[in-house]
Amino acid sequence: MARVTVFTLGGTISARGGDAARMTGTEVLAGLGVAPAPTGAPAAPSGLDVELRDFRRVPSSSLSFEDLTALAAEVTETVAAGSGVVVVQGTDTLEETAFLLDLLCTTEQPIVVTGAMRRPDLPGADGPANLAAALAVAADPGCRNLGVLVVLADEIHAARFARKSHTTSVATFTSPGAGPLGAVVEGRPRILLRPAVPTRLCPLHFDPSLRVALLTLSVGDRGELLETVAERYDGLVVAAFGAGHAPAWLVDPLAALTTRMPVVLASRTGAGATLSHTYRGPGSESDLLHRGLIPAGPLPPAKARLLLHALLSSGARGPAGYDRPRITAAFAHLDGTGRA
Repeated sequence: MARVTVFTLGGTISARGGDAARMTGTEVLAGLGVAPAPTGAPAAPSGLDVELRDFRRVPSSSLSFEDLTALAAEVTETVAAGSGVVVVQGTDTLEETAFLLDLLCTTEQPIVVTGAMRRPDLPGADGPANLAAALAVAADPGCRNLGVLVVLADEIHAARFARKSHTTSVATFTSPGAGPLGAVVEGRPRILLRPAVPTRLCPLHFDPSLRVALLTLSVGDRGELLETVAERYDGLVVAAFGAGHAPAWLVDPLAALTTRMPVVLASRTGAGATLSHTYRGPGSESDLLHRGLIPAGPLPPAKARLLLHALLSSGARGPAGYDRPRITAAFAHLDGTGRA
């Protein structure tokens, strides 16, 4: 009998109407037809030994780094004991939770993150179906060695590719530039693709006390926020225009920041990789990379921020400055070129 541990964190799947009240983890599982056992633990669905950990009861927009590092520690212990894992939370930050777990939890066991787009009291609530699919994936030996997975609407996505792409659609999670790894069909996972490389390149840690800023550029930006970054942060991710472009007048301030902290160049577009040498004028990707910025490749800005934070937490900084080659290599590991 397969063993799966379910961590419930709150979110729409556990909402009681539109207010702040949240169902318990036991009540969430009961929505799938899993009745609580006399001991208070959920009874196992057919063919599964399910353990419940009612970890948090908050909207995902209120999850902190302290919450997520504590979650990663418990998930690591759980998979080391031979259990698959399902994490149930709100969808607002689901892709970030999944990616951070992918960075911090190396295991052969399936780790699945899921949630819901419609409250349990609304017609067509998708929570029970998403949870059932997630349990099926977490229990299936064929889903081992895939890294952390995101499972909603019967699609199976790799955490580093998955993105929330719509505010209300039940099919909101997509994998731009990659597509899903597979699907759950008639209650059973079917894996069609496997990532070429694992997400994690080396042992990583996460120090919640560090600060990594995310700055999204927009037309007319004069760079005033960069002054705050220089004073208060340990690193910066720039969500730049297009394939990695910035106004010409921001090049010098960004270059100056690279002497003090790592500055990662990502794209705000939502899909596609940053370029390296297609454009060569002032503020182009070639110009910015030549000035010391580090390319994020296909990682979207929010995930680039998490990777940079983890790298800085894991020794890619010191009294003599930051380890730019190590940080560059870690981002290159995930850019699809096969480089490390």
